[in-house]
Amino acid sequence: MEDQRDMDFQSCEIPDKYSKELDVAVRAVQMACSLCQRVQESIISKTSDVVQSKEDNSPVTVADWSVQATVSWLLSESFGSENVSIVAEEDVQTLTKADSAGLLEAIVRTVNRCLVEAPRFGLKGPETGLRTLDVLKSISRCNSIGGPSGRFWVLDPVDGTLGFVRGDQYAVALALIEDGEVVLGVLGCPNYPLKKEWLSYQHRYYRIVSKLTSPTSESWDKGFVAYARKGSGEAWTQPLLKDDQVFVWPNSAMPIKVSSIDNPALATFCEPVEKANSSHSFTAGLVHGIGLRNQPLRVYSMVKYAAIARGDAEVFMKFARAGYKEKIWDHAAGVVIIQEAGGVVTDAGGCLLDFSKGIYLEGLDRGIIACSGADLHDKIIKAVDASWNSSSL
Repeated sequence: MEDQRDMDFQSCEIPDKYSKELDVAVRAVQMACSLCQRVQESIISKTSDVVQSKEDNSPVTVADWSVQATVSWLLSESFGSENVSIVAEEDVQTLTKADSAGLLEAIVRTVNRCLVEAPRFGLKGPETGLRTLDVLKSISRCNSIGGPSGRFWVLDPVDGTLGFVRGDQYAVALALIEDGEVVLGVLGCPNYPLKKEWLSYQHRYYRIVSKLTSPTSESWDKGFVAYARKGSGEAWTQPLLKDDQVFVWPNSAMPIKVSSIDNPALATFCEPVEKANSSHSFTAGLVHGIGLRNQPLRVYSMVKYAAIARGDAEVFMKFARAGYKEKIWDHAAGVVIIQEAGGVVTDAGGCLLDFSKGIYLEGLDRGIIACSGADLHDKIIKAVDASWNSSSL
C-alpha cells in the first residue's frame, strides 16, 4: 500500500516533503465528511437528538466529538501517537458527566461505524471496535496548545456547527503547522454545491428544489475536499466518495485557482452569517466605500475560504467585535489553500496571520481580509484605514 501511494504521489508531481502527511490528511477528512453527512441527515430527519450546548451556548454535536476522535485515532495510527500533537476545539468534560452516558454511547457507535470503512479510504482501521475509553482517549489526546516551535496538527472537527445543525454549510478543517507556519491544509466541504449559484441559497431550500429534478443531474452535485501544501503554488479539490466507491489517489483531483476579477463592482464578497462575533455594519460601510455592488455571500464556516480559492468569490472580510479572539483552527487550513491558489490573506494591517502564538491569533490587527488578488486587497486595507476611527468596534 505504501509503495503504491508513493507512486501515486510521484505521478501527481507532489513534492516528497509532507507527501505522506497530505495523503493521510486528505483521506482522514474524506472519512470525516462521510461521518458528518450521516449525522447531519439524522439531525434533519429528526431520527436522533444529537445536539448539545456548550457553556457559551454555542452548539456541539455527536459529529464534533466523533470527527475529533476519528481523526485523532487515524493520525496516531499513521504516524505514531508519540509523534502526533493536535490542537482541536472539543474536550471530554461534557462527556464524562453522569448524565452524558447516552451521548457518549452515540459517539462511540458513530466513531466505530466510520472506522470500519477505513480500508475503503486507503487507511487501516482498528482490528476490533474502539471501546469507550479508547474514544475518550482519542478526543482528549487533542490537548496541544500550539506554539512557535515543533510540529502540530490543527483540527476543527465541524467548523460552522450552527450551519451543520440547520442542514446548511459547514466544513471539516485539518492543517499541519511546523515551527509556527501552516505547511498544509485540508478542507472538507460536504454541502458545497458544485454549481456555485446555489451558494447564495439556504441549504434546506437547495434540498427541496433538488428533489424536483433528476437526482443524477449534475446541477445538484455537491461536496469536495480542497487541499494545498505550502510553497507548491497549487491547490486542488477532490469530490467526496460515494457509498460504493473506493478511494484511489488522486480521486479525480482538479486544480483550483482564484478568480481573475479585480474590478470591485464585479466582485463577490463573503462574510460570516452570525453577527455575534463580526460586524456586518462596518463591513457594509467598507463595501459601499470600495464599490463592491454584489450582495454579500453569507455562508457558515471556512466554506468562505473555499469559495475564494475556487474562484467563486473574490473577497472575505471579518472584523470581530471587541473582546472576541480568533482561534487558529478557524483559519489555518483555509489560509494556506487560498494562498497556494493564488490569493492573499492578511490581517487588516496587511500582515500575515501569526499561527505561532498558541490557540489564538494573537496580535491580529483589527480583522481578517482574504482576497483573490493584490489589487482588491490593497483597496480594502486602505478603506479600513480610512473608516476605522469612525467605527464603534
